[in-house]
Amino acid sequence: MKYKTESIDNIKKFYDINSKTGLTPTQVTNSRIKYGHNNFEEQSGPNIFQKLLHHLLEVMNIILILVGVLSAYLAYISNGNYTKTIVVLLIVAINVFVSIFQENRAENALAALKELSSPTSTVLRSGKRQTIPSSELVCGDLIELTAGVQVGADIRLLTSNSLQVDESSLTGESEPIDKNADLDITDEVPLGDQLNMVFSGTNILNGTAEGIVVAVGSESQMGQIATLIGEQIKGKTPLQKRIDKLAKRLAIIAFAAGILIFVINLLYGNVPFVDNLMTAVVLGVAAVPETLPVIVTLSLIYGVENMAQKKAIIRNVPAVETLGNATVIASDKTGTLTQNQMTIQKLWLSGQDSWSGGQLSSSEVSLIQNFAYASNASAQLIDGDWEIHGDPTEAAIIRFLITHDLYEPEKNPKRLAELPFDSSRKKMTVVIPHPQDNEKYLVLTKGAFDRLAPSSQHQAQHPQLLSSNNEETSTHLSNDLLSQAQKIHDIFADQALRVLALSYKIIDKVPEDLTELENNLTFLGIVGMIDPPRLESKAAVQEARAAGIKPIMITGDHALTAKAIAQQIDIYRDGDKVIDGLTLKSMTDDELSQMIEQISVYARVSPEDKLRIVKIWQEKEQIVAMTGDGVNDAPSLRAADVGTAMGIAGTEVAKSASDIILADDNFATIVAAIREGRRVYTNIKKTIYYLLSANVAEILTMLIGAIVGWGMPFTGIQLLYINVLADGIPGFGLSREKADSHIMEQPPVGVKESIFSRGVSWRIAICSTAFIITALVGFYLGRFIEIAGLTPNHQLGQTMAFVILTLASTINVYNARSNESLFTRGITTNKMIFGTTLLSLGITVLFTNVPILMNILEVAPLSMTHWLIAIILALIPTLVIEITKVILNKQGKKFIG
Repeated sequence: MKYKTESIDNIKKFYDINSKTGLTPTQVTNSRIKYGHNNFEEQSGPNIFQKLLHHLLEVMNIILILVGVLSAYLAYISNGNYTKTIVVLLIVAINVFVSIFQENRAENALAALKELSSPTSTVLRSGKRQTIPSSELVCGDLIELTAGVQVGADIRLLTSNSLQVDESSLTGESEPIDKNADLDITDEVPLGDQLNMVFSGTNILNGTAEGIVVAVGSESQMGQIATLIGEQIKGKTPLQKRIDKLAKRLAIIAFAAGILIFVINLLYGNVPFVDNLMTAVVLGVAAVPETLPVIVTLSLIYGVENMAQKKAIIRNVPAVETLGNATVIASDKTGTLTQNQMTIQKLWLSGQDSWSGGQLSSSEVSLIQNFAYASNASAQLIDGDWEIHGDPTEAAIIRFLITHDLYEPEKNPKRLAELPFDSSRKKMTVVIPHPQDNEKYLVLTKGAFDRLAPSSQHQAQHPQLLSSNNEETSTHLSNDLLSQAQKIHDIFADQALRVLALSYKIIDKVPEDLTELENNLTFLGIVGMIDPPRLESKAAVQEARAAGIKPIMITGDHALTAKAIAQQIDIYRDGDKVIDGLTLKSMTDDELSQMIEQISVYARVSPEDKLRIVKIWQEKEQIVAMTGDGVNDAPSLRAADVGTAMGIAGTEVAKSASDIILADDNFATIVAAIREGRRVYTNIKKTIYYLLSANVAEILTMLIGAIVGWGMPFTGIQLLYINVLADGIPGFGLSREKADSHIMEQPPVGVKESIFSRGVSWRIAICSTAFIITALVGFYLGRFIEIAGLTPNHQLGQTMAFVILTLASTINVYNARSNESLFTRGITTNKMIFGTTLLSLGITVLFTNVPILMNILEVAPLSMTHWLIAIILALIPTLVIEITKVILNKQGKKFIG
């Protein structure tokens, strides 16, 4: 049954309700059996052990566990040093802990949603009014609503008196909604326009009402949202998928390289079986960059710290990188793109030109002051700043006065009588002493234009008569006042301004029947107000567009208002489409998919609509960042690749379902966070280039040495040293590398784009080739050529190859930093890289010169000539990279993107 369009009599008949007594105990029981309990269904999730097992079986974790086991075995049969084993298994523990932690977000979202349930409700049962826990409400209950109550179920109104409801948790719009039980709705309308209904989780701001409970539990609007949240399972982020794919490739390479080197050595027959097996195992282990997960985690955590400084609080660490690769930003309007402050943009005094900025005339000042006299909003000066309290539209009037230095509350006239605002009348009236005649009284009526529009026969005094100005001039307006006022109103409305009108009359005494006050009024003028865009929104939208990101607006506000704001900030452009919730519902998924790239504004949409928009974009392989603040946003925040909740206006449900919380509720903060996310992702790619260049070089150098019959260029312990200390320690500094200047000029990374795209793969190939050649040259010189009186031998060759690759891979961190020359960027600008590089080089010098440490690495003493040759050869890869950068930069290309 569609309760908003159904007649009250049919609803009563449907639930068999006695209007005077309410439901009987039997009816309550039967209703609960038939329609369910008023709570949200809970799905039992996996326990801690199931979660632990699930994450231990992740690809990278499996590989790391195998690495840990193998390294433990090697330590057991060799030197008994289990440091590598401990570090690797610690990495696994950290990865599993972070994954389990972020999984709890969905559970937190549902828990927060339950807290929105109203604790008690007043119902009529068996002829008696009862206050019961809202969880005990059933369909058919007759319920009473008063100001301050949180609604416990979905209700069709029977009666209402000046009822105002805060539905921001459902619609995202902070404006109070005037409800009317007598309103007949004949067509399908969006949730925000169902004015004869109130919904679970909303709050009664003003007035009273009675109604029939028509939906409870999972069938209520709030329950449907809870169901949607529970159904959304956040998949792996693109980075996590890429790392998994990389891990699988490395596992295959490690296994194949180990078998190949074992077979080659077996065929040559010059390596003992046990040593051959150990070499194969070590080479396989050497193919895996063990420090990569740690550096990735450090990069993400550093990104979290930077985003926090930019007012973006990260709840889900991988979201840092995902946001950087967003291709679509679906943003809420109110408070995110706009200031969340109704502001007067224009005003018009009958018979005069409209004002839209600049100096106010005395009559315009009088008009706005009289608007304030007929308002209940007020302001207090606290610590030098004005704090405004009251209805948003009335607050806009006070804000306008403050902005123009006209607010003087101590001079406000005493209010002698008042007719409060009523949703059926759409106006309010006050009586104050006449400013110039002590024997008379001034009646001011403020409200909707259609209720106060001037009639052509009315005579209007010049508004200056209503101020302290002593001019006694009056003027007879022409008979076309109505058409002129209507024209101005339409101009304001076309600009999506909310129009408020003011009329007045002068009386000799205050009547006993106050309803007479609103008869025979004279029209004064109107003001047009809107929640204006934030000053920085347009620039942020344009920066997002330049970065290849499509911004769209999804709002619960009306289409005209949404389009006007979107047009001002460049979200809406000529040729774009604006779609409302009803039109969206009439479209199939295929129709929406075909049109979605043309739609830039969605208005009056439901939670299901928002979720559908996100999923259609994701089906098009787009990475979607979704912003929102209400309970209605929670399902789409959960489903989006990056859900972003508002920290100031956001509900706890929205925050719990999100990946990121904006501490300042500002769209510009999202764009700043995207820049940071791109920096993080680029640095991760730099890390992969940096680490894999050495790993690939190690494997191929070993294979080539074995194939040509030279023997093994490295020992197992030397390979482990290079992986963990030589390039592992400096690699940590890449997490803190600043962004390149062009980072927001690049297109976003596609969902299926490889982590080796945009130059990474051939950059690894160039660097690895230089490493291989120089290491083999060094190995050959030490193995076969007498230098400085030292007899060439296999250990000397291994020492030369080890020193060259160690130095080259350590220094390579500077090549990885940027597309710019390492000399242009500076050696010490990244203090962490500078410090860790010096540390790594210092440790290498110690391990190749201190006898005890030399024995651990199985290296031979080198002459000064050998050291000089090794240093020169180690610098060649950096020279090659520098030349490549110069060539590419001249061609306008990037070495890595």
